[in-house]
Order: sequence, then C-alpha cells, then structure tokens
Amino acid sequence: MSELTLITGSTLGGAEYVGDHLADFLEREGVTVNVINEGEITDVTAASSLLLVTSTHGAGDYPDNLAPMMAALKFSTPDLSALKYAVIAIGDSSYDTFCGAGIQADELLKGLGAQTIVPRLEIDILEHPLPEEAAESWLSQNKSAFCE
Repeated sequence: MSELTLITGSTLGGAEYVGDHLADFLEREGVTVNVINEGEITDVTAASSLLLVTSTHGAGDYPDNLAPMMAALKFSTPDLSALKYAVIAIGDSSYDTFCGAGIQADELLKGLGAQTIVPRLEIDILEHPLPEEAAESWLSQNKSAFCE
C-alpha cells in the first residue's frame, strides 16, 4: 500500500503521539500517511487502508475524539469490504476494561466487512511506559503488510 489513513483516539495525547511516531516511520518507508486526530465516518469510508490507534477511556469507552466516528459507523453500518485495516489498542492492564476501545473498534470494523491487515496489537502501558516503542517494534515486524 502506498497510502494509509491513520486515525487516533486519545484522551491525553498518548495515542496521538504513537500515531505521529508511526506516521514518520511509514513515511520513511515511502508510504503516504494521512494522520487524523478527529476522525469522521467519511475518513473511514473513503480510505482503502486504515491504521487505528486508540487508547481506552473510562469503563472501556472510546476517547471523546473517536467516539462520534465509531458511533456513526455502528449506526450507519457502511459496507467496508474494500477496506484493509489494523488496530493498535493502548491500555492499562490493571483495569478490567483493558484495551476495551481497541477491541470494540476491531470487532466493529471486522463486522462491517473490513479485512484485517495484521492482528490487533494490545499495548499495556504498565509493561511499555513508552507505547510508541512497542508500536514501532510491531510495525517493523509487520512492515511488509503496510509497505507493499
């Protein structure tokens, strides 16, 4: 893929930082990355390839900047069978809703017909206080899936 839409869901900015870090990595590999921090449904329906990076807020909820887009996808149920995607979920394993937003997003996208590029990455900030390092390692291991 030579073009990728990267949407972040973040409450305190951590997922945005991870998204920007990965965008820099992918752009060095020749991929054009469109980073979006306030996603709308058309950002997903118009994309051919999507990387969603999200933290979990509250009791397994989407962050405020991602919730409206995810609700719109859930209620309008667009056909996403042409979309290839991957999800990076960032969370804290001391909560029983660990990575809940990323898990929900992955299930929703899959349920709408989108095709997984690589399995979801779940980053535990207790083990990886710098989540961008774990995300970059995962991306490096799966580089061929994103840099075709």
